Amino acid sequence: MTRARSVAIAGAGVAGLASAILLSRAGWRVTVFERFERARPVGSGLILQPPGMAVLDALGLGDRVREKGAPIRRLFGKSAGSDRVVLDVRYSALGGEGAHGVGLHRASLFDVLHGAALEEQVVIETGKAVLACPPLSGGRRELHFADGASAGPFDLVIDALGSRSALLSSPGRLLDYGALWGTVLLPDRADFQQAALEQRYLGARRMVGVLPIGDAPDAARGRHAAFFWSLRHDRYDAWLQDGLDAWKAEVQALWPLARHLASQFADPAALTFARYAHRTIANPAEAGLIHIGDAWRATSPQLGQGANMALLDAYALAGALRDRADLGEALAAFVRRRRRHVLLYQAMSWLFTPFYQSDNRVLPLLRDRIAGPLARLPPAQRFLAVLVSGQLRGPLRGLE
Repeated sequence: MTRARSVAIAGAGVAGLASAILLSRAGWRVTVFERFERARPVGSGLILQPPGMAVLDALGLGDRVREKGAPIRRLFGKSAGSDRVVLDVRYSALGGEGAHGVGLHRASLFDVLHGAALEEQVVIETGKAVLACPPLSGGRRELHFADGASAGPFDLVIDALGSRSALLSSPGRLLDYGALWGTVLLPDRADFQQAALEQRYLGARRMVGVLPIGDAPDAARGRHAAFFWSLRHDRYDAWLQDGLDAWKAEVQALWPLARHLASQFADPAALTFARYAHRTIANPAEAGLIHIGDAWRATSPQLGQGANMALLDAYALAGALRDRADLGEALAAFVRRRRRHVLLYQAMSWLFTPFYQSDNRVLPLLRDRIAGPLARLPPAQRFLAVLVSGQLRGPLRGLE
C-alpha cells in the first residue's frame, strides 16, 4: 500500500488554509501549524478579484463568500481640495455589467476557509510559532518551534507565514508608509457609493479610504466598511500621542463626509497599524520547501492583490503536485506557472505605490493633472480594469 505523502503548512492564513483544503482533498496528510493559541485573522478589509473568486468557486466556497461580502464595481478617488477625479476604475470596462470584485472582512474569509479545512478533517495545531525548517535526509523536512518542540519529518513544508516569515532570510525592504485599518458601520444615507472603494488624497502623504465589506464578524448588524488612513511608520507614535480628536479633525479636513465614520472609533486600539514591505524571492522553491503567498512576495496593497495571489498560489501548487509525481519537478512547475503573473504585479505595485504613498511632491502632481485625465480614456479604462481585477497575463490559464 502506498504511503500518503505528508505536508506541513506553516501559517493558517488565506494561502495556508486554501492549500490545506486542496491537498487534503488530493489525499495528502495535512497538518497546519499556527502561532496563535486560537487560529484567527489579522486585519480589516480586502477585495477578492475575479481570479480569486474563481479559485473559491473551484473549492465550492464562492457562494459562501459572496453571501458575506459586498460587490465592488468601481474604484474611485479624488484629490482633496481641488475635487479633481484622479482614480476611476470601473469593472464594467471588462466587457459586462456582471463583472465585479467582492469586498470582504478578513475574518469572514478566514471563517469560510477555516470551516472548510475542518470539514476536510485537516489537523490544525495552534500555539506553534515556527522558527526553523531544517532539511533531513531524503529531501524531507522537519519544523522547529519557539517552545523548543519539533514536528516531522514531512515530505513537504509549505511556508505560508506571510511577509515576516521566520523561514525567510530577509524581510525585504520595509516601506516608509503603512496604514491604519479599522471597521465601521456604514450609514443608510447615500454619502458613500454602495459598490465602490472610495478614496481621497492630499498629495501622496495623506490618503483616506472606505471599502464596503458586507458582514463583519463580532460587530453590530448592518452594512460595514473597512476604513483606512495612510500613515508613515515613524509618525505612528506621534499619532497616538496626539490623540483621536486631532486625527478626526485631520480626517474631516481631508474628507468632510468621512468624519462621522472616524467618529465611531473611541479607542486607538480599534485601529490596527499595518506596515508594508517590498520583496520577491527569486526562487521560492527549495528541496522539500516552498514559499507561497506573502512569504514568496510582499508589497504594498495599492493594487489589492494579496488574497487573490495567495489563492492562485494555492491552486497552482495543488495542480502541480497532482500532475507530477516527483516533488522537485512539481515545485519547479508551480514556480513556472506563477512566476510571470507574480513578477508583473510586483513591478506594477512598485511603480504605482509612490504615486499614492510617499513623500514625493512631483509624482502626485503628475497623477492628478496627467494620469488622472488619461485614465478616463477608453483604452486606459479597460487596461486599468484588467490590471485592478488581477487578470493581466491570464492568471488562471494553465492552472487547471
